[in-house]
Amino acid sequence: MTKSELITKLTTQNPSLSAQDVENVVNTILEEITSTLVDGGRVELRGFGAFSVREREARTARNPRTGEQVQVDAKRVPFFKMGKELKERING
Repeated sequence: MTKSELITKLTTQNPSLSAQDVENVVNTILEEITSTLVDGGRVELRGFGAFSVREREARTARNPRTGEQVQVDAKRVPFFKMGKELKERING
């Protein structure tokens, strides 16, 4: 599901809200999650899951086309851990 599909679905489920209001709410939520992760924080949505940031150390990788060794810098990557309720709904 894309962001625009989410906005459309929420708009149809909440006819009292305009599409612009729903879009503002969705954008605000995503911006808050992003800014919290940028600051190194953690966002937990009960029943859904938790977003956090993990550190990846620098390493030596290999270019699959040429086989040449390439240095990959250390980086921070977003990580999502599924909540128990979501896992049960998907699997059950």
